[in-house]
Amino acid sequence: MCQIFAGLDPALYEPETRRLRLNGQSTSIRLEHSFWKIIDEIAASEGMTTPAFVSTLHSEVLELHGEAHNFSSLLRCACLIRSGRQLQPQAEAAE
Repeated sequence: MCQIFAGLDPALYEPETRRLRLNGQSTSIRLEHSFWKIIDEIAASEGMTTPAFVSTLHSEVLELHGEAHNFSSLLRCACLIRSGRQLQPQAEAAE
């Protein structure tokens, strides 16, 4: 079983740091390459650049919660939610 996971291409989980602006502040976010790929796809599906999407998401989190606790983890969870939604129609079609 672990071969499925242990055999992953290391490039998929290689950390990647991107510099961008959040609410006018220059910052950097470090995520694994696979997560950035999903975030890039989400941004494109929303008709936005990745920096614009991440900045908009950050602004919305601040508006809802007053601060963005562990924003990198929020981005990872957003990727999981997106992946789950993409898999859901496939699972329903298999039933």
